[in-house]
Amino acid sequence: MKHNRTAFLPSLLATALTLTGAAQAADLVIAGRDAGYGDALQAGVDAYEAAHPGTDIELLKLPYGSLYEKLVIGMREGDSSFDLVLIDDTWAPEFMSNGWLAPLNEDAVSQDFIPSLTDISRYPVGQGPLFALPVVGNVAMFAYRSDLMDQPQSWDDVFAAAQNLKTNDRAGVVFRGTQGNPIVTGFLPMLWAYGGHIVDADGNIALNSPATVAAIEAFVSLRDVAPTGVEVYNSGEVRDAIQQGKAAMAIEVWPSWVPSMDDPAVSQVVGKVNIVPPPGQVNESTPMLGVWQLGVSANSENADLAEDFLAFFTSADFQRQLTLEQGLPPTRTSVYLDDDVVAKYRWYPNQLDALRQGTARPRVQDWQQLESILGDYLQLALLGRLSPEQAAKQAHDRMVASR
Repeated sequence: MKHNRTAFLPSLLATALTLTGAAQAADLVIAGRDAGYGDALQAGVDAYEAAHPGTDIELLKLPYGSLYEKLVIGMREGDSSFDLVLIDDTWAPEFMSNGWLAPLNEDAVSQDFIPSLTDISRYPVGQGPLFALPVVGNVAMFAYRSDLMDQPQSWDDVFAAAQNLKTNDRAGVVFRGTQGNPIVTGFLPMLWAYGGHIVDADGNIALNSPATVAAIEAFVSLRDVAPTGVEVYNSGEVRDAIQQGKAAMAIEVWPSWVPSMDDPAVSQVVGKVNIVPPPGQVNESTPMLGVWQLGVSANSENADLAEDFLAFFTSADFQRQLTLEQGLPPTRTSVYLDDDVVAKYRWYPNQLDALRQGTARPRVQDWQQLESILGDYLQLALLGRLSPEQAAKQAHDRMVASR
């Protein structure tokens, strides 16, 4: 099913025009997210304004979909009403290839950023100019009960341990089986570990392969050692299963899910869960990145001020502050190695390893459409309605037809 990104453009355009008029008096306008990311940006705005008296910064805090739609409208129209834009890494190919972001002055960019994160802030990836800086170091990790088992080195090890540890009261493994983004996000590190790909180096669909079939077979086999009803599990169910001791492993956990596992108020497994990069198989471990980036709009009339704020917000000192006070996962190596940070988040050295070896989702403009298709067929395989061979071929063919 295709995502209709333009269905709400008229109302959003009206909202954008209203916001434009309200923001004209500000020295700098930032288009950002709501919720936790919005809180982090607000802390940055407050600190920057305190350090630069007389500077007025307007922060727009928008939901995920609304932020995307507003930015696309504005960029297409050449709107100069916002200067800095927060983007999901899956949006980056579209924004960078269309010239919507201004190249940054790399002479002012610290080498302390984790290289894999600045690589995906370039276009072409890893080679071209730097169009953004990574501000949220999200990466998919793997959780296991260290009091019950050793760290699995392969997905074969995961399945063997899950069989041994499954009891009437405890599943061997838990994962998100909900259709769409959740099931695909958990599956991708497994696909890559088995040597499969969704697109090839030229961006052509390459899903239907023996490696993909093997990965789907392995993924489907986990259902037998997972909780009943895992086909509709999402993040809340996965987190609860681990925290309540009802699962020995989780194939996918994110930085925002992890801290509560050591909180005795909500967790029954305090200090018993290790958070590590996902296992390898044919290939070495390949964690999935979920990085948010902050870039300067190519239409900004305040580019110098925008870059100065960007440097402030991504500095090691301010990242450390956001990490300790708000739990925002940093993007600088030095913050992951800071003694106070590691004392608070014991898994951060492992998280740094995952970020260093991580990879982003395919750098294609139609990723949301491809993800939706894969999510449909992957769940059909999980439910036993299609064989892994059928799921791989039919998903591949539908992806090709969607282009």
